[in-house]
Amino acid sequence: MCTTYAAARLAARIESAGGTVSRSLLVRLNPAVEYKTRGNAALAVHCDLDAERALALASETLELAETDDPMTNPGIVVADCGPDAVPDAVAAHASAAVRSLIDTETARQRIDSAGFAADAVGNGRGLIGALAAVGAWRAFEDWTVEHIAYRERERWGTARSVDAESVRAAADRYYPTVWDTVDHASGYPVCVPRTPCPILYGVRGDDPDACRAVADAIESEPVERAHTFVTNQGTDAHLQPAPLSDLADGSAYRTDGRVAIAPETREGGHVFVAITDGDATVECAAFEPTKRFRDRVRALRVGDRLTVCGEVSDGTLKLEKFALRERVETELVTPDCPDCERSMSSAGRNQGYRCRDCGTTRDGKVEQPIDRDLDRGWYEVPPVARRHIAKPLVRGGFDAQTHPER
Repeated sequence: MCTTYAAARLAARIESAGGTVSRSLLVRLNPAVEYKTRGNAALAVHCDLDAERALALASETLELAETDDPMTNPGIVVADCGPDAVPDAVAAHASAAVRSLIDTETARQRIDSAGFAADAVGNGRGLIGALAAVGAWRAFEDWTVEHIAYRERERWGTARSVDAESVRAAADRYYPTVWDTVDHASGYPVCVPRTPCPILYGVRGDDPDACRAVADAIESEPVERAHTFVTNQGTDAHLQPAPLSDLADGSAYRTDGRVAIAPETREGGHVFVAITDGDATVECAAFEPTKRFRDRVRALRVGDRLTVCGEVSDGTLKLEKFALRERVETELVTPDCPDCERSMSSAGRNQGYRCRDCGTTRDGKVEQPIDRDLDRGWYEVPPVARRHIAKPLVRGGFDAQTHPER
């Protein structure tokens, strides 16, 4: 199933019941949550129906959920106030749900304290995200857009018919306002999911009209319905600043350090590099699905100063992007003889170097410029490997030069 589809259906039901929908929110929660759906989405529909009628319609929508699956535990929360007027504790819950782990009982207590109506199926775990969706409009300021087209019901689970060339042409026309539509290196249309869900494609960007224009230009099988969501996708809302010593599993961070150990490629093509700030050392990983991003990590040198971003799991930070702040420009090498220009030999332990032919000597190794193929600035994983919530460099607002991936 798909939570966004349920929300789109709910919005249509609200309008059929005489209500007005002002916006629909698609809120991506903490990507490190163990029990998440694939994208860990929570949805909110802002409307003018009274809470009792809205709860009835939302509860009817639960019939769409695959509740025979024990991992499916949807929840509904209905606030009897506007999205700007939710209590501070609910806004704080939304922020925490994107950056940390919350248990079901805590969510229930917060719902009761706010006096909100709620409904749930299964163990009620979905109430955590439902309350987060209610508080998100107050909790966050940076919002983007996703326009989602849905398939006809009888086509669910079958191969999608979407003309890739029409996707690429539309993506190129509206880039960078519309982003992460296509992965240019592989040619893969990122906007078309590979799962057997109701979504045909989802177009992401900063302007709703541009996203809809891209969707209108895509040649595909029939669209059953389409809906435009306001979302925290592409905002880095999940990242929190912290020193290396404070990193913990289950959250995502932005942190600083210097390369302590040279990058290493391990089995499976995964690349690891250790960074330190003097107090702690943490291993960072660029996994195989990040493709060409791994070459950026391999190009790092011991001593480079970095800012790194990503989720921590089993003590390892899974890189989503990094900034090269200070670059090592020289390395110590065995000196060459100034007379014959051949490499000198060691004269013995702590005795420097000498040329056996010319008799010239040097006290130790000498500095030599390094030809670096990695400039200062921000680097990111390609669109095919990007998390929903991670901010693409092309959106701007970063504190150094950027090297966007398309």
